Amino acid sequence: MRIDPNIALVYSTDKGRIDQPKPQAEIPTGDGIVRIHKDSKGRKGKGVSVIKGLELDEKALKDLALKLKKQCGCGGTVKDFCIEVQTDNREQIKSILDKLNFTVKLAGG
Repeated sequence: MRIDPNIALVYSTDKGRIDQPKPQAEIPTGDGIVRIHKDSKGRKGKGVSVIKGLELDEKALKDLALKLKKQCGCGGTVKDFCIEVQTDNREQIKSILDKLNFTVKLAGG
């Protein structure tokens, strides 16, 4: 009997639903420079600042995003190891990251 690798057990009457282990996401590596992009695509013209190149794990990214959101007085989120802050004021974000000893560049227009 051949076992098909595409078939996985989903439910068992003994245990109930069987959860598959989720793979751990690897932290992307870069050149050590944090870049702040301005983006409004898919947001009905509302501008956000996207911070890329932070070589931090998920918990550290969420803590840094929380600090940035409090300092800027706006909302934001963490997606795919990037921080999105709902503000166009990239200079303020740059000064905060400079104080935290990051090498920062403003990218894009």
